[in-house]
Amino acid sequence: MTYAPHVSEFPLQDRLQPLWHGRYRNGSPPAADWNETIETMLSHRTVRRYLPQGLPDGALELAISTAQSAPSSSNLQAWDVIVVEDADLKSRLNALAGNQRQIEEAPVLLVWLADLSRLRTAAAERGIPSFGLDYLESFLIGAIDASLAAQNALVAFEALGLGTCYIGALRNHPQAVAIELGLPPEVVAVFGMTVGVPNSRAASAVKPRLPQRVVLHRERYTTADPADLKAYNETLRGFQAEQRMPAIDWTEQAAKRISSTEALRNRDQLRQELTGLGFKLR
Repeated sequence: MTYAPHVSEFPLQDRLQPLWHGRYRNGSPPAADWNETIETMLSHRTVRRYLPQGLPDGALELAISTAQSAPSSSNLQAWDVIVVEDADLKSRLNALAGNQRQIEEAPVLLVWLADLSRLRTAAAERGIPSFGLDYLESFLIGAIDASLAAQNALVAFEALGLGTCYIGALRNHPQAVAIELGLPPEVVAVFGMTVGVPNSRAASAVKPRLPQRVVLHRERYTTADPADLKAYNETLRGFQAEQRMPAIDWTEQAAKRISSTEALRNRDQLRQELTGLGFKLR
């Protein structure tokens, strides 16, 4: 199949100003040189509805090449990705992730892995000890490398006109996911990512984020002004009304998400799950 991303007839600057407003709902964009890459990134929105068609030829391989172009700690490249297209396997993984519509509809589910196994094997083949892999730092290297790679791929997919959605719920049952995917010891699914052609009839708008002054610090950390969080609550309420979504303040939603172990959806057991997968985590 052939596929070409949508190209707008409007000038770049005319396209970027509404995106800035959509992301913050106030203020003016900086007087900087903008380009199509920034446009793609500011246009990001989670896609949960997909058309029943596969990915364009070569799109997956191109995106993975951008993933491998992401920074990697000490060039250890402690990550992998598994492409899941088989309907039965995808359905079983979806059950472990809580049966999400986006996983059901998307033609492809990518499972991004933190992988210390390959490094352990490489050291053993050289007769070199690998004690450093026994520490939490090494697990973090794998998880961070996978995250950086995945985000590069996400931008590439979206630049091609495809839609994506991260699936953190694969961490709900890491050992069961590992069994389904045949993972060796010291390899774990950090998250999933659905990819497909978006269903334009169910397109969502750009979701507003916290004001930059809340997350951007200069020289030293500064505590967020409660007035800024209150203003963001109001901004998000406006977005929810536009999108016909249930109304809830961001501060309330965030608080509920961290309110109890039940809210973690079995991820309070993550350390035990990881040790069960062979990670030492010293």
